[in-house]
Amino acid sequence: MVEYALANGRYLGMIRPRHSEDPNPPLYSIGCGGKITSFEETEDGRFLIELHGVSRFELKNDFLADRNFRVGEVDWSAFENDRHLLDDNSELPRDDLLSRLSQYLDCVGLSADWDTIEQASVNSIVSSVSMNCPFEADEKQALLEATDLLERVRSLMALMDMAIAENTDGERSETKIRMQ
Repeated sequence: MVEYALANGRYLGMIRPRHSEDPNPPLYSIGCGGKITSFEETEDGRFLIELHGVSRFELKNDFLADRNFRVGEVDWSAFENDRHLLDDNSELPRDDLLSRLSQYLDCVGLSADWDTIEQASVNSIVSSVSMNCPFEADEKQALLEATDLLERVRSLMALMDMAIAENTDGERSETKIRMQ
């Protein structure tokens, strides 16, 4: 798959399969694409790649390639704003997000580098928390499918609120949130 991507524009798409017993299950319609910015082949034939996130996409069609991975026809147009996300939007509830994040991390026993978080953009915070926190797969898919950054922030805060409300004596992990 990596060899195919390197020979065809260096883009990789990540998209969740729907729940199914089928060995080649249908996929969700929204995924996320990235471009391989560097790679190294290991002695045993594996690749170590660095992938830069580009944008979400809508899957229009896909097929199984000869080497047992899927190749998709995608449409990026519905997510043009992903490439130009601005955090100077006064509608973004940054202070509420950080307050909620602090409560959530404390509730579930996670730690974070607050100096880095406080300097990060809202988009970086939302993306990092969405990827690194132990939300259910369907919840992460809902965050991915949110139409814009404000909706993602509101959805993320709602997920954190639900986790805080549900967590009474839950087990705490010692995971540290990494900012991307």
